[in-house]
Amino acid sequence: MEHPLTVGTDGSDAAFRSLDWAVDEAARHALPLRIVHASRWERYEGTSSAPAPERPVEQVLAENIVASAADHARRRHADVRVSAEVLADDAVTVLLNEGLHAWALVLGPRGHGEITGLLLGSVSMTVAARARCPVIVVRGDPAGLAGTHERVLLGVADPAGEMAAVRFAFREAEARGCTLEAVCADESPGEARRSDEQQAMALLDDALAEAAGAHPAVRVERAVAEGPAHKVLVHRAAAADLLVVGAQRRQGHFGLQPGRVAHTALCHAACPVAVVPRTV
Repeated sequence: MEHPLTVGTDGSDAAFRSLDWAVDEAARHALPLRIVHASRWERYEGTSSAPAPERPVEQVLAENIVASAADHARRRHADVRVSAEVLADDAVTVLLNEGLHAWALVLGPRGHGEITGLLLGSVSMTVAARARCPVIVVRGDPAGLAGTHERVLLGVADPAGEMAAVRFAFREAEARGCTLEAVCADESPGEARRSDEQQAMALLDDALAEAAGAHPAVRVERAVAEGPAHKVLVHRAAAADLLVVGAQRRQGHFGLQPGRVAHTALCHAACPVAVVPRTV
């Protein structure tokens, strides 16, 4: 069975921006699009078995949210197969369950009730830290969202642990017909930088070799950049349509987190960010 590209929606403006991005992505990869909305209205309806005189307002709202999203998606790309469903649970649980059988999850950086910016512990951050499939958080400036840079940016630090991210980035670049920029950050002090740059370039070559062979049409640019990886990638993301990073997950004060590089990118990148787990 073909796994769908799954997008979460809550009816917010950010969710509709994410939906537009997801529809375009589904069309790009010829994938079915699944739209899900998490709603727990059933839990507040009590246990009475007597028939209700009319449907609860919360149920009507949830159904309207997914119906509106599905109609919007079909109007944007008529050829994309669209399905939509309201699922009775909290948003994190719904999305993590969906991620078990999704090609990728697409989310907005925030929804109803959140302040501007992405909060530690928010739905997007929690799902990015725990999902079994790639999680793409649709954020950034208009150019990054529109895909006008014709460039996919890939951060590479650990070739052995990031092959899934490398393969994902190559697939994206090929589907978009754009350049893949693979970057390894060098945090070495000045005297050691030259030899470390050579090692970093060798690391890049090793990390990219297999995927480059499988996607010979993709133009690849390799770069070793001076500075901490999280700062380097956020800076370069200003000229990218998608930033791809591996999920180097770690346990923090607020539970499982996606790693410093992914966390910074999800908060500050000027383009959508794909966090790819090692299991993909």
